[in-house]
Amino acid sequence: MADALPPIDFQVNRDDFRDTRFVPGAPTDDLSEGQVLFEVDRFALTSNNISYAAAGDLLDYWGFFPGVDRWGRIPAMGFGRVAASRNPEIPEGGQCFGFFPMSRHLVIDAKKNGAGMVDVAAHRAQHAPVYRSYSWTDGDPLYDASRADELILLRGLFMTSFLCEDMIADEDFYGAASSIVTSASSKTGIALGHLLAKRARGPVIGLTSARNAAFVAKLGCYDEVVRYDELDRIPEIVGTKGAVMVDMAGNGEVVAGVHDRLEGELRYSCTVGATHWEAGERPETMPGPQPEFFFAPSRIVKRTQDWGPGGLQERLGEAWHAFARWSGTWMNIERRYGEEALRRVYLEVLNGDLDPSDGHVLSLWPKE
Repeated sequence: MADALPPIDFQVNRDDFRDTRFVPGAPTDDLSEGQVLFEVDRFALTSNNISYAAAGDLLDYWGFFPGVDRWGRIPAMGFGRVAASRNPEIPEGGQCFGFFPMSRHLVIDAKKNGAGMVDVAAHRAQHAPVYRSYSWTDGDPLYDASRADELILLRGLFMTSFLCEDMIADEDFYGAASSIVTSASSKTGIALGHLLAKRARGPVIGLTSARNAAFVAKLGCYDEVVRYDELDRIPEIVGTKGAVMVDMAGNGEVVAGVHDRLEGELRYSCTVGATHWEAGERPETMPGPQPEFFFAPSRIVKRTQDWGPGGLQERLGEAWHAFARWSGTWMNIERRYGEEALRRVYLEVLNGDLDPSDGHVLSLWPKE
């Protein structure tokens, strides 16, 4: 494929996410010593990517694959094939899973590791290793060729939800019985709802829009589905046994509404995503606990120390395979190819116009 089409990048205006463009990518025919050229086969596009953009300056997601001026490239989970290598330890031809730009190609400064390779380029040096690692799919215990699209759609967000749920459980749910998940129709929210239901600590409450309420109810992982215009129902559901809240939406009004209604019965509050990226910020002070930001890489470090790398992967793999099988009951995977398809799907995701049951996998290569 490398000789068939030139490099191209999909870029987003960091000051106006609806403003996008396609520009020629960097040359791919003059690799330096140690570099590897990926052909980006395909990548997933979900509301999780919008959260990366919304938190791009705070967490330097824009720094993964820098653009020029105020133009940026949003990272996405995907598969890439090693099309060329000037690293004697890394052969050509293999497929890797990892973070890629929404582009046809990616060049990295590769260093071999146990699972594949890591990008050691200076502009990525401060990023957590999980964000700059590329693992061979043929040695990946989570990889299943028959569920490859599910892997890029759900694996990254499932890991975040797995680690968040594990952290809450490790703290004995802060003494609470109920769990509240905002943006319950988002795939990260669904993954967390699934894990909380498996834990069976107590009622799992999904907050969602009126538009998506029926879909969320049919999932079966939420004991109660509450629309954003029904927040007054929450105190009765929670009662006096307390609740924890995980905010996937980043909607300050919703977060404040839950805090105001539960006050002392809200035992813990954290933020994971920003699917409602245009919503207003939450007030500086609210009743109940101060919301914390959940940073998954820190939890990876802790659990790797606690369980060892093999222990973390074993637990994650067991939970992942069960979730991946279940995802087939509610998710419809859509493959799309080319520039206009990417632009259209991106804007639909950005505007919240997609059916939450759809999972979109994109490629800037022609349909084979």
